Amino acid sequence: MDKWTYLSVALFVQKAEFQGTKMENRNTLNRLSQGIIVALGLGGASFVAAQEEADKSAESVEQISVVGSRIRTDSFANDTPIDIISVEDAEGEGLKTLGELLRTSTAAAGSSQITAALTVGYVTDGGTGAETVGLRGLGANRTLILLNGRRAGPAGTRGAVSAFDLNSIPLSAVERVEILKDGASALYGSDAVAGVINIITKKGDEKTVNVDISQPMESGGEDRRINISFGEEYAEGSFRVTADYRKVSMLRRGDRDYFNCTERLQFAEDGSRTDPIDPRTGDYHCSETGYGLWLYGDVSAAYGGSLQAAYDYDNFFANNGFESINDANVGFTTPEGWYPVSFNDDYASEGWWDQNHPFLGQQTVVPETQNASVYATGEYNLTDDVVVYGEFIHSRRTTKTNDYRQFWTADVGTLSTDVLDGFDGAGSVFPVALTDHFSSEIEVDYTRGVIGATGDIGFWTWDLSYQHSYNDGKYEQDIIYNDAMLMAQFNAADGVSCSGEVTEFSANTCVDIPWTDPEFLYGNRTPAQEAFLFGRDYGKTTYEQQTLEGYVTGDLYSLPAGEVGAAFGFQIQKDEIEDTPGENTLNGNSWGLSGAGITAGDQLTKAVYAEVKVPILEGVTGFESLDLTASGRWNDVDTYGSDTTFKLGMNWSIIDGVSVRASRGTSFRAPALYELYLAEQTGFAGQLAIDPCLDYANQFESGAINDTVFANCQAEGIPTDYEQGGSSALLVTSGGVGRLEAETSVAEGIGLVLTSPEDTYAFSIDYFNIEISNEIDNLGGADIVDRCYNSIDFANEPLCDLFTRRDGSDANDFGIDQVNGGYVNISYQRVRGVDYNFTYDEEFDWGNVRFRVEHTMQIEKYGLLFEDSPYNNEVGENGLPKHVGVARLTYGKDDWSVTWTASYFDSTNDYEYYGSETNTTTLNGDTVTFIDETKWTTYHSVSGSFAYEDFDVIVGVANLFDKEPPRISASGFELGNAGLYSQYDFIGRRVFANVRYNF
Repeated sequence: MDKWTYLSVALFVQKAEFQGTKMENRNTLNRLSQGIIVALGLGGASFVAAQEEADKSAESVEQISVVGSRIRTDSFANDTPIDIISVEDAEGEGLKTLGELLRTSTAAAGSSQITAALTVGYVTDGGTGAETVGLRGLGANRTLILLNGRRAGPAGTRGAVSAFDLNSIPLSAVERVEILKDGASALYGSDAVAGVINIITKKGDEKTVNVDISQPMESGGEDRRINISFGEEYAEGSFRVTADYRKVSMLRRGDRDYFNCTERLQFAEDGSRTDPIDPRTGDYHCSETGYGLWLYGDVSAAYGGSLQAAYDYDNFFANNGFESINDANVGFTTPEGWYPVSFNDDYASEGWWDQNHPFLGQQTVVPETQNASVYATGEYNLTDDVVVYGEFIHSRRTTKTNDYRQFWTADVGTLSTDVLDGFDGAGSVFPVALTDHFSSEIEVDYTRGVIGATGDIGFWTWDLSYQHSYNDGKYEQDIIYNDAMLMAQFNAADGVSCSGEVTEFSANTCVDIPWTDPEFLYGNRTPAQEAFLFGRDYGKTTYEQQTLEGYVTGDLYSLPAGEVGAAFGFQIQKDEIEDTPGENTLNGNSWGLSGAGITAGDQLTKAVYAEVKVPILEGVTGFESLDLTASGRWNDVDTYGSDTTFKLGMNWSIIDGVSVRASRGTSFRAPALYELYLAEQTGFAGQLAIDPCLDYANQFESGAINDTVFANCQAEGIPTDYEQGGSSALLVTSGGVGRLEAETSVAEGIGLVLTSPEDTYAFSIDYFNIEISNEIDNLGGADIVDRCYNSIDFANEPLCDLFTRRDGSDANDFGIDQVNGGYVNISYQRVRGVDYNFTYDEEFDWGNVRFRVEHTMQIEKYGLLFEDSPYNNEVGENGLPKHVGVARLTYGKDDWSVTWTASYFDSTNDYEYYGSETNTTTLNGDTVTFIDETKWTTYHSVSGSFAYEDFDVIVGVANLFDKEPPRISASGFELGNAGLYSQYDFIGRRVFANVRYNF
């Protein structure tokens, strides 16, 4: 069998030595390899190296157990679809991580995943730099990750660690990945709601040195890896050790034009751009983080409101005839050099404000990451019938980011001109400064060990194992001391200088802060000022998981159609988490950042399960074979209670080449530790995103809010001239211990599989439907506030008691002050769709041609936060394309091959979330359009491989046509104007190469 026709199968192969003569020879390895792609769902099964001629004629029988079943059998038919993706796919497409490989599966590609890039600047589960994957858009905590069939413990930092960090194991140690695209709690327990991902590591006696590089056409995002693998096989057993080191260079915003500057991207009816122009460049204005002075009172009213003042750092204003505030005679004076920008009376003035600060270009998009790991696996034949085995992995990930931020006199509000040198007149000043003191560093040490034994007792096979994983995460974050900020602000507001005061927590001696000094606002500060205001916080997260599990599998008895197979097992699992944020985060001394208490708790889970597979018919007209599978599991979780789950499956081969499969099962997910014990984690939200009463009179007139919201905002006493939100709202999220129940779900699937007589081509179509009840979710700030003001019983609505407002005493600020949310069981969620797979593989005299397509059509995804929440199908929204797919074409001959890959994503948009439910809005009384959509996007890669003596070489180009991320307006979820969704390539075109030396 040559290397283009042997399939890498999703099997746990039990060697013939263990079987002896206990079973008859029904399938050779050759027959198994020809049929497995059909039986397991026509997923991304890849082709691996040629077998020796002896393998072709092997007489031994292979007992197998595919993911999703504990029963070992000589049949490879399966009642649920399974994708099989090998590392060979990754190498041919320039993929460098396990996360990238898993995101090629359409079950994952249909939703935006958490990647290292998308953790920068956002609070995500697992912390900065973590990469997780969730199937069917249901999140990483509803997708179970197995490593060689056993649970892989969570890894990451901060209090919301619950999923396996895909950085923890190097791609070089992985042979393939099996993806069960169906719920499987009846066998595997909690978390297996959307499916199961089983990572299979390499075995065998290979000895290799591997160098892997990825070089973008532009600087930033370079990827380098080197690994050494050493394996031995001998009569008593085998072992393999892999050492791997990888470094990814930081990609900064300034490295790519599409990240470097956010434009408004607004258009007039004739299609022309309406964005304000930056007179410095003659191009559209860069709308980024602002700095300078916000002016209030009569001086702002003189410009129509919403007035900022920018300093003339480069004399551009003075040299080009712009009118300063002092020259305008508006009853307000400043020190020389301040000019009005971004005020209501002149839309062009928005372009005058230079927000393209040097800090912008240094902001991290893809963090600098270093991964070092050692993975070892081995087995030893203790007796003729007993094999002991073990696994060990230790990895260390270091992730570094750069960022910048604003800080301002939020605690005292505006400053009176009476206390500011050089300012005078009817108005007040609100200074906003920038700083690049906002970097972070994360170090995650992950250690996992497995020890176990497997063997035979008569016709039964048993397996017993113990797994212990330990995550030790440390995180550092640049902070601004809250006590220093308070001292600096109140001294400024009172017009007094420092006189030796020492801050309460940071113990720093006070330094006078020149809040309105242009250099201070720009980020040029003295060492003394920085030492007083700035510091660094250090936190630590540990997560420990221990699992003892065992099972037996074998044949119960014989029926006319075959043997009745069964499996029985148990599992005991202990999880413990402790997250201790930095000292300043704990005592509230980190100004303007998310805070948290100590998150600590544990959970003990006990379970027993059973599975039976019954061959009903064989060799009857219309029933070449008919097998039924049933499984059930009893779970007991000490933080919740007990529950049971079940699953029924059918595989019906109608005639040779035509089969139907179907399954229906229930799943159970106990609350994760962070969902139970998260200790008042805090975040922030802008008033525009959270407050329906902001500018509610105009919103009601435009149809953006209904009459119930309008009436309730009035009843709250909020004036109609509350048109500009003040500082952000504080969002507090707490765990739900004592009130949370477990999630329950039902998953259904039915599919049709067609194959040609010679297995040259095959096609499958599978429908899936997953419904989750009592789903655990964070009842967040926007949900609470929106539900309150939409209530017809506003005076008695309990959600209205979960937030507070400011009283308007400062600059007419009636904004939301604090929202107290947390984890609750919401009502319902449902996902439905169809998976399509097609394969073609044929050998010709002139070479082998192989073509594969995997496609998913998402029909429906919606969730109801409350029973009376409006229905909203999220499919087609940004990050949730209706159609996703990947196509691969390979031509190979002898020792070389060429592969083309295309990954494609359907168009999406978020227009339904705007008041007009279209891409139109009003600007200065005129109708304009904006962009919050993504077009159909396809990424191409091409590669070639060849073998020469002891070397295997792969070279290729990823993102062949240098496709940029879709551009969306500043109203969407973007960086620069690039849509921030994991489906899109942030790096750009890059050359990759892999050189392997076999010794």
